[in-house]
Amino acid sequence: MNKNKKKNPGKELCFEVRQADELMSFLMKMFPGKSRNSVKSLLSHKQIRVNKQTVSQFNFALNVGDWVFVGEPSHRKPIVKGLQIVYEDRDIIVVDKEAGVLSIATDKEKKLTAYSTLSSYVKAEDPRNRIFVLHRLDRDTSGLMMFAKSQQVQEKMQKNWDKMVTERTYLAVVEGSLEKREDTISSYMWENKKSMKMHSSKDPDDGELAVTHFRTIKWNDSFSMLQVKLDTGKKNQIRVHMQEIGHPIVGDDKYGSKMNPIRRMGLHACELAFIHPTTGKEMYFSTPVPKKFKQLF
Repeated sequence: MNKNKKKNPGKELCFEVRQADELMSFLMKMFPGKSRNSVKSLLSHKQIRVNKQTVSQFNFALNVGDWVFVGEPSHRKPIVKGLQIVYEDRDIIVVDKEAGVLSIATDKEKKLTAYSTLSSYVKAEDPRNRIFVLHRLDRDTSGLMMFAKSQQVQEKMQKNWDKMVTERTYLAVVEGSLEKREDTISSYMWENKKSMKMHSSKDPDDGELAVTHFRTIKWNDSFSMLQVKLDTGKKNQIRVHMQEIGHPIVGDDKYGSKMNPIRRMGLHACELAFIHPTTGKEMYFSTPVPKKFKQLF
């Protein structure tokens, strides 16, 4: 852990300034894995405070003893049905979805979904407004997902998804302690239509390529918390790959879990970065580690 970093009772990360610096330079040091554009996006979306002041200037002067807070946008709006709006403009909506909320309708559930909730939300302003699906999260996966507000934006992003979506990072809590602290899993996946389960094979003729990178960030004898990044976005990809290496995600009985200590599945979409379909700017959003995840370590 970075020595400047301290826990904050809210949903922010908190860093103490120990040497005079400019804000951009300081943030790049605190987040060495982030691109300069991602850090700029934190500033432009008012996710940075210095002491009690929200700051957006990248060259803001920091003094020894200042505190820099990095957290959720100040304009976050709560709405019903397990969703929070993280960001909204005329083209897109980014939301933080709770575990247990469906992304879109199924044969059994058509009303209580992220899609239906957001549709009602935008139509309350103008009945002609609509939203359009860009991607999905499993019902029991929490975290960041986004929707388009026009068919043109939907088509542009889906057509160029691999180029426009620059980062999708998950946190996964799995059973046991992994022998390899970090690794890449590659396989070929397909869906059994009868069981509705995804399957994995090393034979290229069996399905489509799925590539998952993971790094262990916390562990004990019973559980491990992994940071997971995807090169591909196949259905249930992380869940299947964790089962494949013998460490299923907690609470995921569909893919081999025998334990459910947090009464939900241990998968959370924590970071999302993409090129804005209209402005061309890189957008970056993050959410904190779920409290139930922390309780296991």
